[in-house]
Amino acid sequence: MKNSLSEHRRACHLSQENLAQQVGVSRQTIISIEKGRYAPSLALAFKLARLFNTTIEGIFEWNETVE
Repeated sequence: MKNSLSEHRRACHLSQENLAQQVGVSRQTIISIEKGRYAPSLALAFKLARLFNTTIEGIFEWNETVE
């Protein structure tokens, strides 16, 4: 899953630690999401979208591949 979390975070002058504290997760979780290694829960995706005043789709891009 692609995302623009780091761009949103930097635009708001937030560190990974600050962002993690604001949404109630660890800094490692933020790092994993930004690197695309972890897909957040729906609840966390909503928290992030609300924090950045955007939609979930404004941060996350789902590419469903049909095989």
